[in-house]
Amino acid sequence: MPSSVIASYGYDKEEQILRIVFVSGMIYVYKGVPLSIFESFKRLGSKGIYFNQFIKNRYAFERVNE
Repeated sequence: MPSSVIASYGYDKEEQILRIVFVSGMIYVYKGVPLSIFESFKRLGSKGIYFNQFIKNRYAFERVNE
């Protein structure tokens, strides 16, 4: 999963929560993300571009400190 912005990600299908760890170390959870959006995000090559176009500013989110 090469990305200059996103280090890793995970998805909870039952809760529809997408968890993204950015290269900067910041962790965000995005709520109410449909499985179809996650599947497209996972499948496409440029995670950062897809994130900016289809996830960022479209779903409720919160920053997680771990």
